[in-house]
Amino acid sequence: MVVRMRVNRSKSGKRRSHHAIAGQRLAKCECGASRISHRACPQCGKYNGKVIIDIVAAAKRAARRQKRKQTELRAAGQTDETKEKETAPTSA
Repeated sequence: MVVRMRVNRSKSGKRRSHHAIAGQRLAKCECGASRISHRACPQCGKYNGKVIIDIVAAAKRAARRQKRKQTELRAAGQTDETKEKETAPTSA
């Protein structure tokens, strides 16, 4: 069976000409960093002039998690330093 109303290549190409992926629209934050529009700034955590994400608290939380992980590794008898020594090649 043959398609009766076939669309030729040029018509298909004209329709698809708008389907190209566009780059992300970047905006300048108050702090001067580039950010994606309609998103909070990853540097200062502000959106529309208001602090939405507390960057300082997030950094403190990450430091606490890292410290807790280190103490758990030490308690288990493992440290990051010993892992690095095991994986690093030694040159004689």
